[in-house]
Formats: sequence, C-alpha cells, structure tokens
Amino acid sequence: MDTRRALPAVGRLVAALPDLPRTLVVREARRLVDATRAGADVPPDWPLAVRAAVEASLRPRLRPVINATGVVLHTNLGRAPLGDRARAHLDAVSKGWCNLELDLATGERGERLFGVEERLRGLVGAEAALAVNNNAAAVLLVLTALAAGKEVIVSRGELVEIGGSFRVPAVISAGGARLVEVGTTNRTRAADYARAIGPETAAILRVHPSNFKITGFTEAPDPAELRRVADAHGVLLLEDLGSGALAEGLGEPTVAEAVSRNDVVCFSGDKLLGGPQAGLVVGKAALVAKARKHPLYRALRLDRLVLAALEGTLADYEAGAEPPAVALLRLDGAALRPRAHVLADRLTSEGWAAKAVPTQGQAGGGALPGADLPGWGVRLTTPGVDELLAKLRTGEPALVARALDGAVILDLRTILPEQENAVVTALSAARPAESRR
Repeated sequence: MDTRRALPAVGRLVAALPDLPRTLVVREARRLVDATRAGADVPPDWPLAVRAAVEASLRPRLRPVINATGVVLHTNLGRAPLGDRARAHLDAVSKGWCNLELDLATGERGERLFGVEERLRGLVGAEAALAVNNNAAAVLLVLTALAAGKEVIVSRGELVEIGGSFRVPAVISAGGARLVEVGTTNRTRAADYARAIGPETAAILRVHPSNFKITGFTEAPDPAELRRVADAHGVLLLEDLGSGALAEGLGEPTVAEAVSRNDVVCFSGDKLLGGPQAGLVVGKAALVAKARKHPLYRALRLDRLVLAALEGTLADYEAGAEPPAVALLRLDGAALRPRAHVLADRLTSEGWAAKAVPTQGQAGGGALPGADLPGWGVRLTTPGVDELLAKLRTGEPALVARALDGAVILDLRTILPEQENAVVTALSAARPAESRR
C-alpha cells in the first residue's frame, strides 16, 4: 500500500503537539506533508518528526564556530573575537536597561557616545571622536558632511575595491562629492595633488589599500609633504586608515600617527583594533562635530550592545591589555608547536591519521595583506576531505577548517586552548569509518 495516500491531517498533528507554537507546527507539518507527497520518505512517527522540525526551526541560525583556519580576522566568521572585559560589559548592559542617553549625575538627556568618545580621544590623541556601524559608513558620513558638492582628490593607486563591493569612487559619489583622480596606479607625487587643487576642492583623501599591495616601481608622497600641500592650499586632509591599529608593532601605521598628520581619520573597529564591527571617526573637533550634526549620522549610529563591546575593548587598551585578536596576531608561531604535537597524539589515539605540521595563517579582514603568520597545526590525512569539512561545518560544535594538498589542516593559531576538547569531539562525530586505522 502506498502510505502517501494516508497522509495525516495537519489539524491532527497540531492537536498532538499542544505544547508547541501552533503557527510553527502548522508550517512544519505542511512542509513535511508536502515533501512526503513529492516523494520523500514517510516519517515513522509524524508527531515526533514535526516536533523535531519545529525545534530545529527555533534554534538560532547564528552559531558559535571553532575557527581552525588560521585566519585571525576571518570576515565570514565575525572577524575579531571579543575579550573578557568587552564580553562582560556587553552582558551587563544587555540584561536590562542602561544609561544609553541619560546623564546619571544630572538626570538630563546624555550623549550616547560619552563612554567611547572620551576613551578614543585619550588613546589616539584626537580632539573629538564618534562611532557609526562600520568604516564604509564612517567614510560616507565624513564625505557627505565635509565635501558634498565639491571635489575630493584621490590617488589612482588608492581607488580600491574591498570585500562586499565597497568601491572608493562609489562611496565618494554617494557622499555627494566629485572624484578627482591624480597620479598613476603605481606612482603618485605630492605635486600631482597640488596641481589638481582648484576652487572647488574640498579635500585630499588618502585611502589605505586594505587587501592588496603594489610592489616594485612605486612612489607615494610622504605624509608630512602631503600635509604641507593641504595647508598651503587651504583644503582638508582626510584619511581612510582601514584596519585601524591602536597598538604598535603590527606592521601598520597606528591611528595616533594618522591623527597627527590629518584633519579627520576613519577606521574599523573589528580589524586590528580587535573590537566589534564599528566605524570610528577621529580628528579635529569642529570637523567631527559637523559629521555628528549631519542627519545621516542618526541613520548610522550604534546601538547600546555594540557600544558596550566597543567601550570594553577600548578599556582594555587603557588598562594596558590587548584584545584577543591582537594577541593572536602577535603570537609566536613556534609556541604552538607543543600544542600541535599533543593534539596530533590525541587524534591519533582516536583513530585519525594525524600529524603535527607547520602552518601559514593570515591576518584576514583586509588587514596586513601578503603577511603570512607562521604557526603550527595538525594535518589529517583522510579520504573524502570535502565531505569531512562539510560535516565539521554543520556539526555540533561547528568547526571550520581548510583543505591543503588533499588533507584537512587544523591551524592552532585560531583554535583557543580551551577549545581543543571540543575539536576532538567535533572530529569524533564527523569521522568517516574509512578514516579509522
């Protein structure tokens, strides 16, 4: 007998599951009935199948992931992990209400950026600061507030496109300004900027190339020289610094250095700064104030949760600590070798063909392009590499690794020590029978 002719009524399934939300039961029951009618296997227990489907639909889609790729600021995995101070502040502020726009001392309306602005100003030596939802928004806001209807000069070698189709010319246009290109792709001099300045020029904009480098026969003006050009002609000097390193020694100019040579600087919060996604604007008080007063700012401002995480991250710097992402970028790869051998031995005892091997990680997130991060990890030699990677991604816990030369690589730079037991658990759940020795 074709059991598909005896499909259950949706109403009967709703009645059998009174403890679940009726709307979800109806939706998932109809999906199962339609799938079965179309040829899928008949569930042996309809109410149980519908219950499982409803519970699966209620589970959050945004899940924690173990990052075994060796890419520290992995854009697809949320970039920088937050530190203890940022997480604690986020948790405290999210549980109930907070003084987002209330001055507790006076009882009057307050400014939502008071905690972030004061810390940023002190850390980078700026007169003023504000924060919006990402660096693209920060650049757009600054251009709209300071250069709309006028010209902005940019070197041809800095007219970049980064992830998500963010193109510098498009952002300048969206901000209502007119782009003036100078120099060539590989060589631009201060004199090129000076010749391009006219009565309609509002600003010179320097743009960090982010995720690519031009090497070889290249030339760019010294920042001090460009500062002199801007001052001599009475135009603004703006900089999109991109990754936004607060800490020294990461191979990038720091925000404090950029502030000392520009009128306004924009940068990201979730890259080399090591905090949540945010776009930060620092610089001269009068110019930052114009950006803050622009109507666009309200559309781009941060909510209390991001502000809490950002303030906690900045407080780490004030306390002399560094966020986890910065620590991982600084980590001496040789220090990972003992952990790699221990993990390889554990996995070997579990039946895997595992070996500790040197690895090459990356900063990621468009930061430090071309800079490899030597480290150590574990190589798993197994058939069905793509299938194993898929099982690890969809398992519990979810684990994202990478393939290299027909094997799976687990890079320990981005596997936190407290996650190693979970890595073994994830691999045990995903292990194909043929991988056992």
